[in-house]
Amino acid sequence: MEKLREKIAKIIGVMALIMVIVSLYLVFIYAPTEKYMGHVQRIFYFHVAFAWTSFFAFFVTFAASVMYLIRKNRFWDIVASSSVELGLAFCCIILTTGPIWARPVWGAYWTWDPRLVTTLILLFIYAAYLIMRNAIDEETKRARYSAVIGIIGFFDIPIVYMSIQWWSRTIHPDVVRPEKIDLPPEMIRTLFFSFYSIMAFYLFMLLRRIRFEELKDEVKELRKKILKEY
Repeated sequence: MEKLREKIAKIIGVMALIMVIVSLYLVFIYAPTEKYMGHVQRIFYFHVAFAWTSFFAFFVTFAASVMYLIRKNRFWDIVASSSVELGLAFCCIILTTGPIWARPVWGAYWTWDPRLVTTLILLFIYAAYLIMRNAIDEETKRARYSAVIGIIGFFDIPIVYMSIQWWSRTIHPDVVRPEKIDLPPEMIRTLFFSFYSIMAFYLFMLLRRIRFEELKDEVKELRKKILKEY
């Protein structure tokens, strides 16, 4: 199983590398320049791709946390915590690329926009998740508390997504909707390919992070055996 997972991780890693290179070509050469915002609009493809992938990462944490509470299996705790780390990193990228894009277009790096605020709350929730994990030494208690936060925190994601529809005071353009995407075909293709590229990168990093945690557990067990012998 471990060898199969290693092989899958390598394949996904190579795919992610190729896809990221292709997505860079699509973003900077293939996609047309937006009429009003100009070249700065190209941040949009990365900004949205990382946002969608971070939501997926937190969904994985949510699902793995539920599985841990049901099965009490260490593997699910590893999956949940590993996915949080990646989702949090992507969330930081969202809150960095957003202001860079917003400054030349709307004249401000930050406004108390509903989507910005709810995304910042999302970051704080999962930052608290990692802080809490580092504060608790007892493994079972740490995993149980983490699972609870991982489940509760996920409920902020629908609020982030729906904030544009629920609050009228927003600077976020509502161009990507379930029923329609108000973009030219070239931009739509670029957006979705960028998303698939970041998703492949996320899956590769998740598999690597899970394996790293498993190796740490193996080292701990080996250390315990050595201490018992001596």
